[in-house]
Amino acid sequence: MIALLRRYGGLIGMIAVPVFFSIALPDTFLTVQNWINISQQISMLVVVAATMTVVMVVGDFDLSVGSMASLSGVVAASLFIQDWSVPAALATAMLVGLAGGLFNGFIVSLIGVLPFVATLATLTIFSGLAFVVSDGRTVFGRDIPDAFGAFARGGAPISISDQTTFYLPNLAIVAGVVVMIVWVILEQTTYGRRLYAIGANAEAAHFAGIPVRTLRWSAYAFTGVGGALAGLMYASRVASANPTQGDGLMLTSIAAVFLGMTLTRDGQARVLATLAGVVVLGVLDNGLTQLRIDSYVREVVLGAIILTAVGISVFGRRQLFRQASHEYPG
Repeated sequence: MIALLRRYGGLIGMIAVPVFFSIALPDTFLTVQNWINISQQISMLVVVAATMTVVMVVGDFDLSVGSMASLSGVVAASLFIQDWSVPAALATAMLVGLAGGLFNGFIVSLIGVLPFVATLATLTIFSGLAFVVSDGRTVFGRDIPDAFGAFARGGAPISISDQTTFYLPNLAIVAGVVVMIVWVILEQTTYGRRLYAIGANAEAAHFAGIPVRTLRWSAYAFTGVGGALAGLMYASRVASANPTQGDGLMLTSIAAVFLGMTLTRDGQARVLATLAGVVVLGVLDNGLTQLRIDSYVREVVLGAIILTAVGISVFGRRQLFRQASHEYPG
């Protein structure tokens, strides 16, 4: 039973969740506009989860992405207040994300601090910096340039018929581009194959001549940049920035990666599978919101999903190890 759950549980969940809400919400859930809304709502999570996949490929994780998202948003907003141009402010905020990611990678891969301890510490550091930069307040209104907020409100037109045109949000387009970039890097480059080799067996990868420490360090740069980009996207969407706006991204991004891992045959983190995990979580949140389920109950459901996904993933890895041990004894 557990073996079947490991192999097909993720797929069953992907099918069952939208089917349930289609039945429970027949008038609203399956509409094109609702799915476009979902695509916009999950865009920030897609970016963070896609870049989190890179770190989890090497067997690590990053708890600081949410606070980095908050920090990047308030950094950009504070520069807007000082009359910086939009491109300059956004570039600076992205550089902050890159620096934060490289700092995480440095203390994990070169100093040797455990990822949990290191990124838990930087979570606190980045969060504190976000409060310092913003002076603990939300920046909104006239402090945010119209061009910055207008980006999230725009979109590419999609014609369903001669009479019906919808707009795919710009945020969803950005998220799609990020997924494509991460997919190419992980699946189509030597760099990506080396990351997977490290995740499979770091010691063997080292003896094979792969620079394990350097590549682990570089992997954290992705989550830093991804967190910063997600923070800017969120700030653009709500036309404001505050020092806690990214708090929910860390937990849900890790949950999405683990959900995706239940879909892959080898139990490895794959960015397209992660995208599927994000969609499941987004659909679940959208459906529960429409059913007017309390937000605290949604958190309980999310926690249960994480626990189930991790359990299935761990069981699957053990099964693969046992199978390999039987096929290649000694």
